[in-house]
Amino acid sequence: MNLSEIGPVALVGAGKMGLALARGWIAGGLPPDRLVLCDPKPGEAAVQFAAEHGVRLLPSPLGVLTHVLVLAVKPQVIYDVMAEIRPVVGSYTLVLSIAAGIPLVGLSEGLQTERVIRTMPNTPAQVGRGITGAVGLAVSDEDRAVANALLSAAGQVMWFDDERKIDAVTAVSGSGPAYVFYLVEALAEAARKQGFDDEQAMQLARATVTGAAALLEAEKDTPASQLRINVTSPKGTTAAALDVLMAPDGLQPLMDRAVDAARRRSEELGRA
Repeated sequence: MNLSEIGPVALVGAGKMGLALARGWIAGGLPPDRLVLCDPKPGEAAVQFAAEHGVRLLPSPLGVLTHVLVLAVKPQVIYDVMAEIRPVVGSYTLVLSIAAGIPLVGLSEGLQTERVIRTMPNTPAQVGRGITGAVGLAVSDEDRAVANALLSAAGQVMWFDDERKIDAVTAVSGSGPAYVFYLVEALAEAARKQGFDDEQAMQLARATVTGAAALLEAEKDTPASQLRINVTSPKGTTAAALDVLMAPDGLQPLMDRAVDAARRRSEELGRA
């Protein structure tokens, strides 16, 4: 489905993730007059985006014809927001939520509709390189096509039939960019301890991680494990480091615990 065929779209919550999606939609062909940004306290970036693209910026979607309602608000406030905007949801309205942890049943009850899709994008959506997990158990094929067109504007989309997978998606890819950024911090700190100054250490760490990511992207058909092996000479320097990282108490069990903690927190948010 083409974005030019979709709308009107009301985006509730014009923060970083909401604006990342909006930028992708406009760039992908969604007519500006079919997009409404809704935020009672919009930041400077939202005001600038609306002015630059001729998009309406309103405190709420009340009174706006809405064929697609996208909820991009914090999970801590989503139930209050849904209570306020419920009147705009009709039988013609498809709802997409990117609020972490909020289950389909909560969205359906909060907005009095079953046409809801729960999604979890991640922050690389800001540069069109995100990945989004999505699940909608009571939507039509056309609804899914509309959602897919909107979500694809920010990167890849993975659909699931089991809603529990979305909590796991949140833990892996939703929160995952922060794990990578922390890896850069940790690598830079290790570099400083080897005698590099702050600027040198961070330049080495950032370039190493972004370069490795670019290689991973370029070698799409090569498993990450093989790329690791390609860098590792027997009994060489990389092998010495990997002996530490791949030890029984190394990176894998730490990553397992981190992802499990994030998944459990997503589930807790859904029960709150």
